Amino acid sequence: MNDTQPEHSTLMKAGISGTLFLALMLGSVSFAAQENPPPSSTESTTTEPAIAPYLREDAPSFSLTIAQFREKFATANPTLPLGEYKTIKTLEVKSPLLRAASRINSTLYSSVAIDKSQRTIKSLQLTYLPPIPSEEKTEKPEEITKTEKANKAVLINYMSAFINLFEPTLSAEKCQKKSIELLEKGKGASFYQQTEGTLRFVIADHREKGITFAIEPIKLSLSDK
Repeated sequence: MNDTQPEHSTLMKAGISGTLFLALMLGSVSFAAQENPPPSSTESTTTEPAIAPYLREDAPSFSLTIAQFREKFATANPTLPLGEYKTIKTLEVKSPLLRAASRINSTLYSSVAIDKSQRTIKSLQLTYLPPIPSEEKTEKPEEITKTEKANKAVLINYMSAFINLFEPTLSAEKCQKKSIELLEKGKGASFYQQTEGTLRFVIADHREKGITFAIEPIKLSLSDK
């Protein structure tokens, strides 16, 4: 029993800090979206502090609920698990949007901004959080680099799958190239966006604190049609 208690405590701390940082990452991307205006059910919950408004109220939504998205994703990507999204409570009581998150593994989360009335997704995100250094052992630099490379590969796989779900005409290879391109172009930028057709891709790179990728629908102007 005594041998497992420290490990359990470490996992709990990692989970709590990861969830809190995820909420902060959501807020930072949200605030950036406000400064760069976008053309932009669960049983258990966690409570987080209020952050800047997520998206503009008039932002469009995908014609998918979380349940529908997860079903389509699981069918198209049986080797990429995506668990239930759990609601993140905030103090923004009057906000027309809900936020929810799903933990993929110890370094990767997916999150969504949902229209309260329609229950459809307005923004779909992936957030990569660098591993928390172990207090019990020191890893060699080459081992850390190898682990980080493997974690980034998982991020790219999920990014590619997300893109492919909304851009089904693109091949898996092109979606991989698109993901790598977005990460390279957004490297070091607190807010980088790229639009293609009716989609907007966002990269928020907080360097050692993590990277967030978002995919959102946009409204086309008359000149775009």
